[in-house]
Amino acid sequence: MVQHGAIVGTQWGDEGKGKIVDALSPDFDIVVRFQGGTNAGHTVVVRREGEEKPDIFALHLIPSGILQPDKACLIADGVVVDPLKLEEELSGLRGRVKATARLLLSTKAHLIMPWHIVRDSITGGMVGTTKRGIGPCYADEKDRRGIRVMDALSPQHFGDRVREECEWNRHLIRAAIDHFGLSAGVWNEFCVDEALDAEKVVSDYLGVFDRLQERGLEIVDGARFLSHSERDAKSILFEGAQAALLDNTHGDYPYVTSSNTTVGGIPTGTGFWPRELFAVGVCKAYSTRVGEGPFVAEYGGEEEELATVIRDRGNEYGTTTGRPRRCGWLDLLPVRYAAMVNRLGALALTKLDILSTVDPLRVCVAYRVDGKTIEDYPANSEMLERCEAVYQELPGWQDDISSIRKFSDLPQEARQYVQFVEEGAGVPVKYVGVGKEREELIQIP
Repeated sequence: MVQHGAIVGTQWGDEGKGKIVDALSPDFDIVVRFQGGTNAGHTVVVRREGEEKPDIFALHLIPSGILQPDKACLIADGVVVDPLKLEEELSGLRGRVKATARLLLSTKAHLIMPWHIVRDSITGGMVGTTKRGIGPCYADEKDRRGIRVMDALSPQHFGDRVREECEWNRHLIRAAIDHFGLSAGVWNEFCVDEALDAEKVVSDYLGVFDRLQERGLEIVDGARFLSHSERDAKSILFEGAQAALLDNTHGDYPYVTSSNTTVGGIPTGTGFWPRELFAVGVCKAYSTRVGEGPFVAEYGGEEEELATVIRDRGNEYGTTTGRPRRCGWLDLLPVRYAAMVNRLGALALTKLDILSTVDPLRVCVAYRVDGKTIEDYPANSEMLERCEAVYQELPGWQDDISSIRKFSDLPQEARQYVQFVEEGAGVPVKYVGVGKEREELIQIP
């Protein structure tokens, strides 16, 4: 029986999942994005032979296996797709790479429409969204008002649906502006009339789908494609966006994304149940978070200088938005929680090199709250705001480790840190990232 794989985040996103998907994709036939949208930013860094500087690819909708020309990459049902951004991403990629993987898009994926971006601009600030229309698009899906890829394959039907939704959203957006007490000028600021110009939207979207298909995009029934692929003994790697603590059901609600980011999102986001699945959780060697929400192990007080150092070394700025990320010590409680809800078989510990010269190192091993010490992550935002971190100190190391490719060659203190994470998470560490480039990865037998 073919064993499939999954790559998911164990913290609040930005763990380096793109690097791990890129590294493991040669071992699989198909790479699948199963949820999220352009709010994701997966970075793959490739140094070509003879070139002084590496190529940096920032992927948002396209799966991170796209740089493997003999593979297939599927954007599945559970992804919300902005076709204009997809065209921009694909065009940029094809302009830089001679050969890419086969790219497919599922007919049941929902489309982000211009009015979704307007609505997100009005309401998304409350939880720190990327304002790319992700939440409103998922909301319309649940409210049975969504427009899907398959609708765009029928121009007459697509036009009817767009006109219907433009009329609905005109009332909805005006009501939202009134509800939040925004000035009338916001209507023009957010270009609402243009977003609700039905004929322009229809023309733009049908045109972009024509161009995407001309550039090789295949539109398929995603569930059927995956089912037939498994029948033909093809192996599949599922690429998650965001992370466990941002899962709409299992994360720090309401400071979460709008989709199920854990492995449970695979069958709902693809219509396919893997018979055998091995899940790898990606864990950054420290913690970061973007936007609002509790962050128990965040650097604070006298650690502000360290936060700046880590942010600059690790380039901790959003791939999608450019926003600076909040930084903190590694917190093992979320990682253990992610291991439980994802049934993880292994961990990939990334960005270990960023901690070089930080001495001593601290790892959060428990929380104190209401006079008690707890070791299980509560996933309760109100409670988390009252938690204090309990740390254990470990010795740091001084050496640059980016050129090391064998675990045994790491400094003793670095090995000790990895083993401490492994024991604390209860999951074996099989991959250690020691740099941003594709080759800067240690695989532990």
